[in-house]
Amino acid sequence: MGPVTLTLLILVLAVLAFMSNRIPLGVVAIGVSLSLFLTGLLDLDQALAGFSDPTVIFIATLFVVGEALDSTGVTAWAGQQVLTHGGGGRRSLLVVIGVLVAVLTALISVNGAVAALLPIVVVVAARAGIAPSQMLMPLAFSAHAGSMLALTGTPVNIIVSEAAADAGARRFGFIEFAAVGVPLLVGTLAVVVLLGHRLLPERAPTSLPQDLGELAETLRTQYAIPVGKELVGLERGVAEVLVPPRSPLIGTHLFPGMATPSGDLVVLAVHRGGEDLRDPEDVLRTGDTLVLSGAWDKLAQHTSGEEVLVVDDPGVLRRSVPLGRAARRATGVLLVMVLLLATGLVPAVVAGLLAATAVVLTGVLSPHQAYRSVSWTTVVLVAGMIPLSTAFVVTGTADVIAAALLDLVGTGSAHLALLAVCLLTMVLGQLISNTATVLIMAPIATVVAADLDVSVLPFLMALAVSGAASFLTPVATPANTMVLEPGGYRFGDYWRLGLPLLLLFLGVAVLYVPLVWRF
Repeated sequence: MGPVTLTLLILVLAVLAFMSNRIPLGVVAIGVSLSLFLTGLLDLDQALAGFSDPTVIFIATLFVVGEALDSTGVTAWAGQQVLTHGGGGRRSLLVVIGVLVAVLTALISVNGAVAALLPIVVVVAARAGIAPSQMLMPLAFSAHAGSMLALTGTPVNIIVSEAAADAGARRFGFIEFAAVGVPLLVGTLAVVVLLGHRLLPERAPTSLPQDLGELAETLRTQYAIPVGKELVGLERGVAEVLVPPRSPLIGTHLFPGMATPSGDLVVLAVHRGGEDLRDPEDVLRTGDTLVLSGAWDKLAQHTSGEEVLVVDDPGVLRRSVPLGRAARRATGVLLVMVLLLATGLVPAVVAGLLAATAVVLTGVLSPHQAYRSVSWTTVVLVAGMIPLSTAFVVTGTADVIAAALLDLVGTGSAHLALLAVCLLTMVLGQLISNTATVLIMAPIATVVAADLDVSVLPFLMALAVSGAASFLTPVATPANTMVLEPGGYRFGDYWRLGLPLLLLFLGVAVLYVPLVWRF
């Protein structure tokens, strides 16, 4: 079996594994790297090169910076602006939500922005008397458009920028993506506002995210905590915890008003079987519940061990507090990182590492929080699939596919070749991760551009646009999956609104992109 056939076989098996949704994405990606080495297509250094690639490291740092904004309440503050400025009408709310999620996506990624705003949008929809199904899919799809506003919007942008440099062209600038991102966002909002009401279902959700804004008051009522006692603020918060079996707290005396053994937290309430436990002579037993108050970092520290089981994660509750104590530091770090990326004073990975280090050194995040914030699935996925891109080049597979594609559409029109590349990318992007899709398609697009003797820049920018057009299925991206149950959607609901948007993205990729980045 020749190297091209082996490479294509590994690709087909990887795509089938991705589509099955039964094998973790990271496992598939690692399996790809190992297969390329074990079949002799790549040597060991080439097969593992993705795990030391600057692109992968930069992507990891963006998760840390995004967590800094989220945990300090910057995204909660942004979400509150929807309540303040969104108005009561469906159209005005859709525009405000779409613009907000797009801007957040450009800074903290699609998944982070959608996850942060999803509970807020559900609350806004309920207060406006609008079904969540009319709001949540537009939230996810607007985030896809927003991913094209800046380099940091999605790992795909970073991948195509590095691919351009590897092809002998230049990297795309930090804000350069906005030249195509702004038209995509405007077009997406127009489709959502004008057609969304008819293309989206009016359906009750199967599940709703927790309203974090009401959680503190729920705890106050359930545990009869005095009204004058502030539960959640910029500096302090609360946590509801359960005493598990074999906890070292079993047998200790804890009652309301008493400090915990560490001295860092105060007990606000103790319940056993739903009843107050206020007798100082009583000792804790397995199953007792407590409400603890303290500084946010101390709550996180003392509720992450074996002493208690957390009912409501204080880290999640903290996100509902707008502009917490470290918000200015987190925002300052973000602005410096954007400045470094926009000016190109240092390589992108250096800017990301400086920002990630800064949020730890300034106390915005603890080292543990920083490590935990990284989506290791995404990191391993990109690292494991980069060697497949390398194999496409080394074995000549990209040349074979590019030649077949050009035989099909001819060499007389770069636009036709671009259309073929974009269509293939969009089809794959509905079935597997758009990040994996772009890693597979990038070397093919590069070879097609070289064979046509035209600039690779429009091909790679169009590839990024096509990768963002993951609209037709709920499994195309994690953001699509996030809104499935809260919106009460079914599998077939996505293509109705998704198809007009996919055609919009296809038109922009094939017709508009070459006007800005010339062949």
